[in-house]
Amino acid sequence: MSETPSNTLQYRFDGPEEAPVLILGPSLGTTWHMWDRQVPELAKQWRVLRFDLPGHGGAPAHPAGSVAELTARLLATLDALGVQRFGYAGCALGGAVGVELALRHPERVASLVLIAASPRFGTADEFRQRGVIVRTNGLDPIARTSPDRWFTHGFAAAQPAITEWAVQMVRTTDPGCYIAACEALAAFDVRPELGRVGVPTLVLVGSEDQVTGPAEARTLVAGIPDARLAVVPGASHLVPVEQPAAVTDLLVTHFSTAWQPLIDPGTGQIAILAAPVKPVLAAPPPQPTAPIAEIAPPVAQPQPAGRPDPYDAGLKVRREVLGDAHVDRELAQAGDFSGDFQELLTRYAWGEVWNRPGLDRRSRSCVTLTALVVGGHLEELAFHTRAALRNGLTPDEIKEVLLQAAVYCGIPAANSAFRVAQQVILEETTLAE
Repeated sequence: MSETPSNTLQYRFDGPEEAPVLILGPSLGTTWHMWDRQVPELAKQWRVLRFDLPGHGGAPAHPAGSVAELTARLLATLDALGVQRFGYAGCALGGAVGVELALRHPERVASLVLIAASPRFGTADEFRQRGVIVRTNGLDPIARTSPDRWFTHGFAAAQPAITEWAVQMVRTTDPGCYIAACEALAAFDVRPELGRVGVPTLVLVGSEDQVTGPAEARTLVAGIPDARLAVVPGASHLVPVEQPAAVTDLLVTHFSTAWQPLIDPGTGQIAILAAPVKPVLAAPPPQPTAPIAEIAPPVAQPQPAGRPDPYDAGLKVRREVLGDAHVDRELAQAGDFSGDFQELLTRYAWGEVWNRPGLDRRSRSCVTLTALVVGGHLEELAFHTRAALRNGLTPDEIKEVLLQAAVYCGIPAANSAFRVAQQVILEETTLAE
């Protein structure tokens, strides 16, 4: 067990101290206990490290809003423990951390298993709406429906104790950390980079997974050069819990036979060879190797004169605030006639004004809602109400904005605005079955 500063993660070790380290990463809404059935067998050969996501399993509630930040906290934890190289298996969000490790820190990862993972998890809109639901209703709606997402119906019916454990695991998660993790998944997209994953990889998925199923698994296998696919029959999303023996066997086989030796970047030679069956943790080279930046500093690229074009930044902000579906629809419908207007809107309204640091997005949403009420722009009020929820305003706060607008903009305008906003809030804060 560990005391946990804000830049590290809560962890525990199992297995012999001298063994090579194997890390198990959890799914969103779970704790390290999702791996309980794998640990006894894995700990015979490896020093197994499990970690909790922020605000999960009693871990301190220090939200991490990106997969890169979660990865940095894991590496800070490992650095403090003196763990330089390791095997890694992660489920769903834990799998995203594994891909991030393999892409940004390949020298640290000896072997990789991605379980119920994807190069992009659904759509950004889906995860931002989940954040809206949690912010409005708490975690209870997510918790009550988690067994439907995680397990097959037969397993959930036959294992009521495990089903209730899953519900309570989500229910006791810190809401702010859960929302931040949703934001991390909303922004995660490594599809163009999969070809750079150079670690031996097993992609493992349940045959009945409706969240990140076999199609997403095949995308990973097609993109990662040294990847193999294992489909576990009769399992859904949380396959290590539903089919523990099958997952354990696959992990033991993969990590015993696909443990990549450490290559010295200076000589191109193998630093420490892996044993043929049982992997050996590669130690750092005996003499520190200078960072690449010290050997050959990158040549500074000339910067273009004048202000940078705000279009790309504007498109990013516009998608984050209004959602991909809305922005894609607006751009697709623009055509030749209104295409220039959409470009102007993206570049200046979103790239310039919405991207200014003087107000946060919550404040800008308050101002925007008020302006739309006074102008009677009810269609735009609808999608900016959705945007306000994504930007962190609660339904009660939106209500206060509209009440304030009623005083200064007029009762009839506010009456129409309340009707529109109420319908949007109902749609956005109700969890789809």
